[in-house]
Amino acid sequence: MGCPDWPKCFGNWVPPTSVTQLPENYKEIYAKFRQRKNERFAKVLTTFGMKETADAIVKNPGVLIENDFNASKTWIEYINRIVGVTIGMMIIAVFVYSIKFWNNQRELTLIAFASLVLVIFQGWIGSFVVSTNLTPWTITVHMFLALLQVALLIYLVNKTSEKKKLIRSSLGFWWLVASMALLGVQILLGTQVREAIDSVALITTRDKWIDNILETFVIHRSFSWLILLVHIAFIVRLGKTHGFGVFPLTLIVLLVSTIISGAGMAYFGVPPFLQPLHLLLATLTFGMQFLLLLKLNRNEEVQLSTK
Repeated sequence: MGCPDWPKCFGNWVPPTSVTQLPENYKEIYAKFRQRKNERFAKVLTTFGMKETADAIVKNPGVLIENDFNASKTWIEYINRIVGVTIGMMIIAVFVYSIKFWNNQRELTLIAFASLVLVIFQGWIGSFVVSTNLTPWTITVHMFLALLQVALLIYLVNKTSEKKKLIRSSLGFWWLVASMALLGVQILLGTQVREAIDSVALITTRDKWIDNILETFVIHRSFSWLILLVHIAFIVRLGKTHGFGVFPLTLIVLLVSTIISGAGMAYFGVPPFLQPLHLLLATLTFGMQFLLLLKLNRNEEVQLSTK
């Protein structure tokens, strides 16, 4: 919430660096701005049969609470938006370039177009993450759309790579599908932890956050061990399969690093820098899983080395 409006930040393309650059009633101004935006969003949700969700947004007074101006948070959010716009421009370029393949590799053009539509939709959803004051379910949707975007771009990279030799592994394919499904559940559980933290952050200090959401956190933490065991079983199953290179080791390192960063948040009072790092590592783990999935051929049996 460093920038209470979207796509501008406090009404400007270059955000302020001091509260003195804002009008005295800036909180009231942007609360009304977000209220109007939320009313439009509620109409869209109602159109799709989500009236209860729409009413929860419009009638929740907490949605319109404005945070005090914080220059650091404002510029972090602004840089996030600049990066997002840059990604969007690059995806537009990818789609434009992909049009040349329409006649002989139409799949590339279609996936590039899907990626373009998704990044536009992601920006639209992101605007409502802001206007609804970080309503939990909007953050979760925003997160999973980002993972889908990662998957589409990795698919394009793999599809156009000169080194796209399939690795033969029928059983390994389904082990990996199970691993990805479990990671998806774990990310969803992580969003539940985030939602719980958002609630207690208003009433207690950072070092007490985990203690106040212990049950939710323990479920999330315990599930990580199941994910690690399944991944180890997957790696062992394919330990002698040719063609993987360093991919399995990289996957395990990313997964263990994600777990360690989560433990660090639990034992050191949720340091601010570990929160985005934990999320980044989880996303990289998903990306590596998906890339491996594309390189597996589920239609043929594993060929093990006899040496």
